[in-house]
Amino acid sequence: DNEEVKINLSREIEVRGVSGDRLIFAGRLSREEYLARYRAANLFLDTSPYNSGTTASDALWAGLPVLTFTGKSFSSRMGASILHAIGMPELVADSQKAYELLAIDLGNNPKKFEIIKAKLIKNRLATPLFDTQLFTRNLELAYEKVHQRCVNGLPPEHIN
Repeated sequence: DNEEVKINLSREIEVRGVSGDRLIFAGRLSREEYLARYRAANLFLDTSPYNSGTTASDALWAGLPVLTFTGKSFSSRMGASILHAIGMPELVADSQKAYELLAIDLGNNPKKFEIIKAKLIKNRLATPLFDTQLFTRNLELAYEKVHQRCVNGLPPEHIN
């Protein structure tokens, strides 16, 4: 929604040899339409040093594979955590170079890409990432542990 950002991004990709008209700025949509938009892409390239969080989750929910690499800070490790939670560690690279090579490999190897996409579709409803009932139960148990520590006069502590 910011014209200055659009101009700066367009200018930056042109400096890097990519035509500015390849950059598409899409408007805001309803949640259903927003998720459907992900189906127009083949692969979500998660950036560094700030990985996506909710956006990567939305892409995965829509069936779009996410490729990321692990950084050193919390904000650069979110994508990797999300991919591990959905059972897709093969989409987590350990360096920028490995990330680039994996992106190229997936782009040039349709069979490998289809195997990954099929695994994502299968894992979407079979892993903890989108299991709302399991998340709720675990959160309730954590609240109970916090409350019990308080009742027992114990100080806060890390909860597993």
